[in-house]
Amino acid sequence: MILSQLLNYVAVLFFCVSRASSLDTFIAAVYEHAVILPNATLVPVSPEEALAVMNRNLDLLEGAVTSASKQGAHIIVTPEDGIYGFNFTRESIYPYLEDIPDPQVNWIPCNNPDRFGHTPVQQRLSCLAKDNSIYIVANIGDKKSCNASDPQCPPDGRYQYNTDVVFDSKGKLVARYHKQNLFLNEDQFNAPKEPEVVTFNTTFGKFGIFTCFDILFHDPAVTLVRDSRVDTILFPTAWMNVLPHLSAIEFHSAWAMGMKVNFLASNLHYPLKKMTGSGIYAPDSPRVFHYDMKTEEGKLLLAQLDSHPHPTPVVNWTSYASGVEAHSMGNQEFTGTVFFDEFTFLELKEIGGNYTVCQRDLCCHLSYKMSEKRSDEVYALGAFDGLHTVEGSYYLQICTLLKCKTTDLHTCGDSVETASTRFEMFSLSGTFGTQYVFPEVLLSEIQLAPGEFQVSSDGRLFSLKPTSGPVLTVTLFGRLYEKDSAPNALSDLTTQALRVMFIVIIPIVYSLDW
Repeated sequence: MILSQLLNYVAVLFFCVSRASSLDTFIAAVYEHAVILPNATLVPVSPEEALAVMNRNLDLLEGAVTSASKQGAHIIVTPEDGIYGFNFTRESIYPYLEDIPDPQVNWIPCNNPDRFGHTPVQQRLSCLAKDNSIYIVANIGDKKSCNASDPQCPPDGRYQYNTDVVFDSKGKLVARYHKQNLFLNEDQFNAPKEPEVVTFNTTFGKFGIFTCFDILFHDPAVTLVRDSRVDTILFPTAWMNVLPHLSAIEFHSAWAMGMKVNFLASNLHYPLKKMTGSGIYAPDSPRVFHYDMKTEEGKLLLAQLDSHPHPTPVVNWTSYASGVEAHSMGNQEFTGTVFFDEFTFLELKEIGGNYTVCQRDLCCHLSYKMSEKRSDEVYALGAFDGLHTVEGSYYLQICTLLKCKTTDLHTCGDSVETASTRFEMFSLSGTFGTQYVFPEVLLSEIQLAPGEFQVSSDGRLFSLKPTSGPVLTVTLFGRLYEKDSAPNALSDLTTQALRVMFIVIIPIVYSLDW
């Protein structure tokens, strides 16, 4: 009897201590880092030269970490490629790589730097975390030796991984994630054999982590939220903005809302490649964001978030739209290209009204009212239901209200950054065949609209008030993961052609736009 009472007492005491040590809210920080690039070379530099470049970047990151800590931040996220830059070959990146062990080894590099060989970058990150009592999320390169007993071992006898690491406030390595979905020009890295679902627990919630291009695919991104039930996603990225639907702040905030999680996105700051756009996003609205194509400076962002976001009603994304009667618009539909995908469009010819446009199984419905109908601007309602096959292969269903670049309908879908037309109201819905839909609202000058719109449980994206600025796009971006083709479906020749397009042609087009 006494033993039973003692055990009950211990259990209650443990519960009380656990509750007392947990936090209902926390301060998050992300740093948009103006990366210092090494000199371009196809020949590997010496380890000393590589470390010198990395230390120059770490000096800047140290300033951000110290400032965030002084402002009470519990965790800070830094960008993909933020320590050594980009544009490497498999051989030239090798001097920048370290052997990163599995976090289960229980290692504080700051206290024991030589335990796993020469690891100066991990040591410095660990000491930064420990000295500032803050969790640090960073992106570095991992190397793992292999041999002929492994049939997938690369010819050079090693795997090289694009890797996120997390050090806790005592400097301990608590998470390591190898990027699964590599972008076209990441030949220097290998993808892991199986997607890694990486989580860790803190007193301010459960965290998951993935990197950049991963966000467009099911694994590990969706798995972390649906199966692992994380509260917050950590997202180092080197994101090149693509309008109208894939600018960083636009899509990342939409993903947070669609998946109902906190989302900490840290982007590189490199305007020459259209890399900017970082933010701290809650499920209901962005808390803080940054987009800057005009300066060369980095930016530290901080905001308070709920440790465990409040549950919100499940959205039936087709409920409302399936009950709307689609009226024929005669022969007024036209086609236009959005990021290489052929959309079906309808021009919005009146100051307000109700429009429907369909493509395959997707019908998009829009009710709207403009503040004025300008003669120098054209808006259109568009629908796309198909497989995107350019820089990756993924199936999309998209309903979008967007501003055309000029009054020529052939420019509907082109990249455009400014507008003059405000909307008194809008309501957008679609007959989506997926539960994974991400709601976007982007205003002129690439600005978000916090608190100005909402998603209803029957699948409508609607305005709560007149827009605070002119509208670039209002979009429901749907992903049908089960319809994605095999990852290796593209031929080698096609892949090489696309790589040239992204590395050479697209930056030229961007420079002309700006």
